Amino acid sequence: METKYVMVKKRIKANIVNGNYRINEKIPTESELMASYKVSRYTIRRAVGDLEHEGYIYRVQGGGMYVNDWINNKTPSDHSTQSVGVITTHIADYIFPSIISGIDRIISAEGFAVLIGNTHDQYKNERHNLLNMLDNDVAGFIIEPTRSTLDNPNLDVYKMIVDSGKPAVFINAHYPQLKFPYVEIDDALAEKTLVDYLLDNGHEQVLGIFQVDDIQGVNRMNGFIKSYQTHPTLSTSGDIMMYGSGDDISVVLDKIKNRVVNSTSGRPTAIVCYNDQLAIEVIGMLTKEGVDVPGDISVAGFDDYEISKFVHPSITTTTHPKRQMGETAANLLLDKLRKKPSDSQILPSNLVIRDSTRPIEDKQDAE
Repeated sequence: METKYVMVKKRIKANIVNGNYRINEKIPTESELMASYKVSRYTIRRAVGDLEHEGYIYRVQGGGMYVNDWINNKTPSDHSTQSVGVITTHIADYIFPSIISGIDRIISAEGFAVLIGNTHDQYKNERHNLLNMLDNDVAGFIIEPTRSTLDNPNLDVYKMIVDSGKPAVFINAHYPQLKFPYVEIDDALAEKTLVDYLLDNGHEQVLGIFQVDDIQGVNRMNGFIKSYQTHPTLSTSGDIMMYGSGDDISVVLDKIKNRVVNSTSGRPTAIVCYNDQLAIEVIGMLTKEGVDVPGDISVAGFDDYEISKFVHPSITTTTHPKRQMGETAANLLLDKLRKKPSDSQILPSNLVIRDSTRPIEDKQDAE
């Protein structure tokens, strides 16, 4: 059973690590902590004594207790500098197991453990993971940004990482305010190549559906627009629908249904989706509504999700070099740790044509 002083110590430490008590800010007095936790003065003194010894707190004679620069001044632990922190928006599904596996293959071969965090694309989770990994004294970070097109409230924590001297590498996207190297694909070019394929094969009215609170979605939307710009005779025929990462998928699908199935102004002949996950959902919705894919509408995705080749119809998509991204990011981080030059990398992406799309001419021939 956990003793009272250990419980109090953990709670005070959590307030420090989570930023509720900030570096060089005064923390509550012993009397205030006694009242807050309903424990004795002895318990408080033992808890803060441990925290002072471990480098989380310092005292000013006659001035109280303050939060120490715990990132740089705390007592090193036995596992110090032996772990790498990996933070992604998801862990167990979609493209992320392959990315994490690629990271682990390179990192573990160098004797590091991998500490994994999951943000679910929420800033509060990103903050918690960053601070927790700083507290665990990781050697460096590999991070997928959270909602990378929006103003990030966690830049103060990233400044703590910069000030600590710990290296970091971004994957899939990056925050332009930070000078960490990154590993990405050219989302705009890949999307343009996909839409070019559709427009060059008889499609004119293409609906693009993009998640716009991360930079990948915005870049893919820009690639969609660029394709229509290079097909000027069709430039008024394209249509775009946007959604956010926190939007309920059923609501998003209802909006797509209203735009496509219930449209009175002529529905599109093709839909390009932000990713394969959404494409699978869209195909399911269209099939339920009696719309044949690709007979009535072609549907394409992005990322070449592993099961995209096995669903019916198999999904036309654009490759995401998932394992290669993880391995490249890990090697970049190792270069940073070894003080070697480390430049950002743009990885190749290729169009994969499968059964969920077909040229308009094929439909006309069948009729």
